[in-house]
Amino acid sequence: MNNQTLSYDTIIIGGGQAGLATGYYLKRQQRDFVVLDANQRTGDSWRNRWDSLRLFTPARYNGLPGMPFPAPAHSLPSKDEVADYLEVYAARFVLPVRTGITINRLSKQGGRFVVEAGNLRFEADSVVVATGAYHIPRIPAFASELDPAIVQMHSSEYRRPSQLREGGVLVVGAANSGAEIALEVSRTHQTWLSGRHPGSEPTRPGSAADRLITPLIWFVFSHVLTVNTPIGRKAATQLRSHGLPLAQVRPDDLLAAGVERIHTRTVRVRDRLPVLDDGRILDVANVIWCTGFSPGFEWIDLPIFGHDGEPIHERGVVASHSGLYFVGLFFQSAAISSLVGGVGRDAEYIVQNIARKTSDVAMRQAV
Repeated sequence: MNNQTLSYDTIIIGGGQAGLATGYYLKRQQRDFVVLDANQRTGDSWRNRWDSLRLFTPARYNGLPGMPFPAPAHSLPSKDEVADYLEVYAARFVLPVRTGITINRLSKQGGRFVVEAGNLRFEADSVVVATGAYHIPRIPAFASELDPAIVQMHSSEYRRPSQLREGGVLVVGAANSGAEIALEVSRTHQTWLSGRHPGSEPTRPGSAADRLITPLIWFVFSHVLTVNTPIGRKAATQLRSHGLPLAQVRPDDLLAAGVERIHTRTVRVRDRLPVLDDGRILDVANVIWCTGFSPGFEWIDLPIFGHDGEPIHERGVVASHSGLYFVGLFFQSAAISSLVGGVGRDAEYIVQNIARKTSDVAMRQAV
């Protein structure tokens, strides 16, 4: 049985950078809202990633609205520094974050949105889904056919090489996470990296050349590669299908570390071992699936999705269901939309829409 219903003007689902940035702007307008987060502690979405992870955007570009990132401008923050920053940010602006709240269902009843979380029930006129772009680890179905003795894990479960057993490691997926993890585990294990090369950024993060070119790249990603420009829409399509270019790791780094780079996919299982697209069988003791994520919006019980499982929206505004919004989606308005330092602009735009909707409703009721 549900407890009493808690009512708010706005509910933000997700307490990461997107949800906190949205909360910042709602707090400035003195609006009645709550931030619901499944994690036990603000910032855990970053704490729970692999130990050595660092951002590839300099600290000066990682601040949320109202609070610069507290690190040297050109440094590359660790995942724990990002996590701690989010926790301090929520406390500094006294944002009403409720942790440990896992959402089971979002629906609409009687003109209001209903959020169900176990025995808890919340209602609101507006809901902002700020859970990010992708959540459900994507692992090929044939993975279940591998020898049970092979240690398997998705990149979301990987923390450090000590999780692996002795023997070779196959890392499947050669984008940024796959390349970084393959380089790390190669120090202690014979390693193969399978998958298409997504290209590399022109400079290494943190290098002198990178310091010169990053302001230009950030400007282009913010103001040129947007949903409003032909080149931006083309870039969005390409990035969705091919992934982001390698930032921290270069092909030469992998070669120097002894990683065997395989430019074909891992496609099936034979004799309980992984098989490559060229028919080669790899006798490995570990497989790390760096194969990405699915959208993970199954808990949203509203007809707002396209055939690809992505929400149908315009810059985060869901026109078919007034009062429903998204923040933090990949390329929501521009190439920076899902980055820590890029969510603020979309959050401000969404809160402006919420304010406009509230004002319109008030005017209609007054007439």
